[in-house]
Amino acid sequence: MIRGLSLAAAPGEFLALVGPSGCGKTTALNIAAGLDRDFDGTLDFGPSGLGGPEPVLGCVFQTPRLLPWRTVRQNVALVLPKERRRDGTVEHWLSAMGLEGVADEYPARLSGGMARRVALARAFAVRPGLLLMDEPFVSLDEPTAQRMRALLATMLERSPATVLFVTHNLREAIQLADRILVMAPGPTRVAAEVPLDTPRARRDDALVERVRAELLARPEPAFRLLA
Repeated sequence: MIRGLSLAAAPGEFLALVGPSGCGKTTALNIAAGLDRDFDGTLDFGPSGLGGPEPVLGCVFQTPRLLPWRTVRQNVALVLPKERRRDGTVEHWLSAMGLEGVADEYPARLSGGMARRVALARAFAVRPGLLLMDEPFVSLDEPTAQRMRALLATMLERSPATVLFVTHNLREAIQLADRILVMAPGPTRVAAEVPLDTPRARRDDALVERVRAELLARPEPAFRLLA
């Protein structure tokens, strides 16, 4: 159950929601995406809300959700209006994600990492003001997930967006986010807020592990749920 939950992200901010399974992270993301309308409350996409007035939404889910009967190129083009499907946008993002060589392949022939890159290309192709990501790298092996995180960081430098990122992986949140909101259940609420001031490019493994250890050592009950 979610009650009294309030979230706000500054334009261009990378906000990570971290918490144990079942604490309402995905539900909060679905409400922001307009996929769950069975709630009492308001969504404010103004300057102090989530990415500007009526932002274009880009979504990346726990699975890539590619249409198996369409090629990689067609899956990316599908989210665009017809007039933009041949203006170079698709080719630009396929190139940015290193997918030129598989543009005419079908999803069944892709590795897990490649399928995730297609999902990222599709999300960035719409020029999102607000990028919603629900544990997008959860099923990947760690080396592949690390490459995907680095790719996401690079893409955000080239094409900035406000990001609302759901994860149960504290290391991942420390690597990527500008601010972490630690979520707790019963009812779902923000139990703690953790700003991360070190520039993303300077967050090496040693820093990530140090910050993680510091957070897990905090006395608040919500941090014990992250161990």
